[in-house]
Amino acid sequence: MNEPMEITCEAVKAKLDGGDDFLLLDCRETTEHDTVNIAEATLLPMSEIQDRVGELDEHKDREVVVHCHHGGRSLQVAMWLRQQGFPTAKSMAGGIDEWAQRIDTSLPRY
Repeated sequence: MNEPMEITCEAVKAKLDGGDDFLLLDCRETTEHDTVNIAEATLLPMSEIQDRVGELDEHKDREVVVHCHHGGRSLQVAMWLRQQGFPTAKSMAGGIDEWAQRIDTSLPRY
């Protein structure tokens, strides 16, 4: 089965609202996360993921959705995670910037 590499913000919101079992991973840096974040997301900065990927082992059988600011870093992280044995890893297209425009307009943008 060929999983798509990207998922829309709206689809991620529907998964959260529906109580779907998946991991939402924020791969931005801590300072960015401190500025604005999605409450349900787990922070694991791209700069640390190679050293800390073991922390994700329990999630290998779950869907993993990665997000960043605009979707570039999260796409790289999702592709790398697939190579590490996370077959359903995907990137949230548009990142938290699009989320702040389309899902939760109360969030600050940077």
